[in-house]
Amino acid sequence: MPILTVLIGRPPDTTLARQVADDLLGLTADILGKRADLVAIALQFVDRSHWFIGGQAVAEGGKATAFVEIRITDETNTKEQKARWIAAVHAALAERLGSLHDTSYVQVQDVRAAAWGYGGRTQEARLHAPHAVGF
Repeated sequence: MPILTVLIGRPPDTTLARQVADDLLGLTADILGKRADLVAIALQFVDRSHWFIGGQAVAEGGKATAFVEIRITDETNTKEQKARWIAAVHAALAERLGSLHDTSYVQVQDVRAAAWGYGGRTQEARLHAPHAVGF
């Protein structure tokens, strides 16, 4: 039941948003083994003049930039899976956005199962339920 927060330093583009969301959904299901029907993605476009790296607006540098954060239940993926996912997300963004600034971050947050959930139930409760779902 991961949720991804995505920021892209470009003008709003519905087609690009759909492509990036599809890429991220596929990588999250394939590499992290998450159920596609439970993956939520919130994507925003940020004006490049409002995004700064090293004190310089991205608009001045000519490269695209992005930030992707995923929250997953702690202990459900290995270090290797997370490293593969980070590399694959960066590569997919570079392909979609063109020249991608190296300071485009991809972050995995491992959240304790007792500290989050959906549908009013924690992940820990789902784990201990007779018909656990949601990991």
